[in-house]
Parts: sequence; structure tokens; C-alpha cells
Amino acid sequence: MSSDLMSAAAGDDPAEGLHAVRSLRVLADRLEALHVERARRLGWPWQHIADVLGVTRQAVHKKYGKRFP
Repeated sequence: MSSDLMSAAAGDDPAEGLHAVRSLRVLADRLEALHVERARRLGWPWQHIADVLGVTRQAVHKKYGKRFP
């Protein structure tokens, strides 16, 4: 499936490309949440997660703080 998404994203049809981008964004968001949850369960501080994601501690805490305290 990922090769289909990559082909669609790189193709000439904007509708297919945008659909592929949306699908990839949804997948990336789900993977990020999964790994933030794992990191928190392993005791990672918010700052460490933020550093790895390349965002501020406040941004990652605002996005996930209530879900994964």
C-alpha cells in the first residue's frame, strides 16, 4: 500500500496526490501518538519527546498531555 500512496503522491493527478497526502498525514499522526504514548510509559520527560520531534515541550504537552499524562 505504501508504494501505491507514494505513486499517487508523486503522480500528475492532483486529486490522487492530495488524497495520498491526507492518508500519509493521518498515518503519521497515528504513529506519532503511538510513540509518544510508548515514550511516556517508559518514563520519558516531555522535553525529551519534544526534542526528538523537533517541537517545543509546550507544543507536545498541549497536544498529548491529557491523553498520556
